[in-house]
Amino acid sequence: MSGGEAPTGETPTGEAPTGEAPTGETPTAGVTVRVPDRLYDGYIFDLDGTIYLGSDLLPGARRLVEALRQLGKRVVFLSNNPTRDVRMYAEKLESMGLPTPEEEIVTTVFTTTQWILQNAPDAVVYPLAEEPLVRALTDAGITISDDPRRIDIVIASYDRNLTWKKLQIAFEAIWFHNRAKLIATNPDRFCPFPGGRGEVDAGPVIAALESATGRPLDVNCGKPSPVMLNTILAAIGIPVERCVTTGDRLYTEIRMGNESGMDTALVLTGETTVEMLAEAPRTDRPRWVLDRIDGLLPPEYQRRLGWAEE
Repeated sequence: MSGGEAPTGETPTGEAPTGEAPTGETPTAGVTVRVPDRLYDGYIFDLDGTIYLGSDLLPGARRLVEALRQLGKRVVFLSNNPTRDVRMYAEKLESMGLPTPEEEIVTTVFTTTQWILQNAPDAVVYPLAEEPLVRALTDAGITISDDPRRIDIVIASYDRNLTWKKLQIAFEAIWFHNRAKLIATNPDRFCPFPGGRGEVDAGPVIAALESATGRPLDVNCGKPSPVMLNTILAAIGIPVERCVTTGDRLYTEIRMGNESGMDTALVLTGETTVEMLAEAPRTDRPRWVLDRIDGLLPPEYQRRLGWAEE
């Protein structure tokens, strides 16, 4: 589908009928594409695979966000990617033509730091993480150490500089010294890249430590955890029943929304395929299914904006 066409109730792999706005529901491969029939007061968006992929905005993302802002709706972006902090995400969005204030962005760097400050402010932590999280912890006055005898909390994260030595330090702190909790910035198995590629994320780091120590993860500070959700709700100040969360992964943003009673919308531009959705348990299924992100705006409002004629 070209960037100038309005999304329709088509199959995710089909071509939109020229000049038509989204309509109703269309079954495809056991899945029904369903577009919202009303506006919400709060819109919560995942970033990677939902608003953009790589360094490019996904089709329809800019005009959808601009339309929602013009309608006076509250827009918040969230990400499970801890390799960027809020400032870095704001700069990335602006570079792609979607200027966004930092207060509209929530990341796991922020939620992880806040969880420690609120629940274990005097803890000594050991992050298997990259510079943005390490910097945030340091700026917050949280003590960092690589001495297993001192570590109270091990943070499993997306770490492209992960080494066997780092895993061994974490293992000894949790298992041998039997003192450290295991928390995580996010449970994602991989980070999606353009062209169907991806990169190992925090999920395998968590799995390695759980397997080695025989201890389960104590706290997840990213989606679908209540830690992330409560941070978002505090940021937007709108009840869950008046919000919708949109993302490309069933086991993170969709599960988070479903478990809170919030409406959810899955966009088929990232990790989740039509086949994965058809096989998903009912608890992980979204209310709305979109072939592209601007299908989130109801057809009536798309017609008012003239999208059907573009």
